[in-house]
Amino acid sequence: MYFYGTTGINNQGHLEIGGVDTVQLAKEFGTPLYVYDVALIRERARGFKKAFEEQNVKAQVAYASKAFSTVAMVQLAEEEGLSLDVVSGGELYTAIAAGFNPAKIHFHGNNKSREELEMAIDHQIGCIVVDNFFEIELLKTICQEKNAKVNILLRVTPGIEAHTHDYILTGQEDSKFGFDLQNGQAEKALKIVLKEKQFNVLGLHCHIGSQIFETTGFLLAAKKIVNKLAEWRDQFSFEAEVLNLGGGFGIRYTKEDEPIQPSQYVSDIIKEVKSLTNQLSLKMPEIWIEPGRSLVGDAGITLYKTGSSKEVPGVRKYLAVDGGMSDNIRPSLYQAKYEAVLANRPLDPVNETVSIAGKCCESGDMLIWDLPLPEPGYDDILAVFCTGAYGYSMANNYNRIPRPAVVFAENGQATLVVKRETYEDIVRLDLPLT
Repeated sequence: MYFYGTTGINNQGHLEIGGVDTVQLAKEFGTPLYVYDVALIRERARGFKKAFEEQNVKAQVAYASKAFSTVAMVQLAEEEGLSLDVVSGGELYTAIAAGFNPAKIHFHGNNKSREELEMAIDHQIGCIVVDNFFEIELLKTICQEKNAKVNILLRVTPGIEAHTHDYILTGQEDSKFGFDLQNGQAEKALKIVLKEKQFNVLGLHCHIGSQIFETTGFLLAAKKIVNKLAEWRDQFSFEAEVLNLGGGFGIRYTKEDEPIQPSQYVSDIIKEVKSLTNQLSLKMPEIWIEPGRSLVGDAGITLYKTGSSKEVPGVRKYLAVDGGMSDNIRPSLYQAKYEAVLANRPLDPVNETVSIAGKCCESGDMLIWDLPLPEPGYDDILAVFCTGAYGYSMANNYNRIPRPAVVFAENGQATLVVKRETYEDIVRLDLPLT
């Protein structure tokens, strides 16, 4: 049994997180329930920042809020001195509602609408990451209308494929994101934006994928980009102030996963960029990174109540819980794997293998296949680990199931940060036929 952060077994023999009994959390707030270990989020954030500080490198660590975006989480990111990466008007609105410093917000996305870009400009956010030629013209027009000037990064695809799931590869040559570095698109885009007085071109951005367990891909991407920057310095007298190498740092979901420490990613990236810039007589850019999953992923646990069971003789035993793909779609979408325990009796002898089924009306709604557990009963509390990233943020109302509540646990205190949806919430926006 592997525990993360402050998770452990308390004197009652129950699973606890942040010094709070998960069984009591389930009773007080209901299930399914997302619970976050706030101390672990803080530890991860400080680890990334410290790695840059120790090497005296100017940097921004921007929380990629698509992993988990709520007002409380954005405020926690600001408490830890992080910048913020948003990818939609909704995430930007959440950040503004949370009182986050707009100067530290970076806006990504491959199809930002006029309304979203106007919101970004009106709030004077720190940077817009420009993704395509259409966006260049749209942003230029809006800036002219508003007599505004904005900081931008150009998103480039360096042609590096990370070792990860095909559906979440974003840095290879064939991608919906960014300007290709190898076919001349990026150079063409740079020529355009450098001529426009509405733009202050800070530098370049790339993102090579997600759930990455080594630094090789980041180093190859840095090498390609820095070499290109040397060419552009000679051609256009352009030197990047910022090099944003994105995120995608992996976490441990199961015992098969072997992530490296945040400091290792940062150390290797800094070493490579320093070496390359020295060789090419370029000034050392400010380095930005965008951890999302690696800040919140293994800090989150989802609690469920067990329900019906079904045994198929000689095949398997199914155990159903009161949630599923409506609160964690990743197993259905990505074949993601998780580990879990019975939170109310985690020390009981393991004597069964069961497959955890969700309650949605889909055969594919399976959370975990072949999970070793003590013999489960009705209304046991199942705790699924490492659901902090893309659980709540991808939750949905399939089958008109209300989305769960979210609780932050820290120093023995539980704080409700997102209320549980009700059936009334489900129909709130519905209009009658007549």
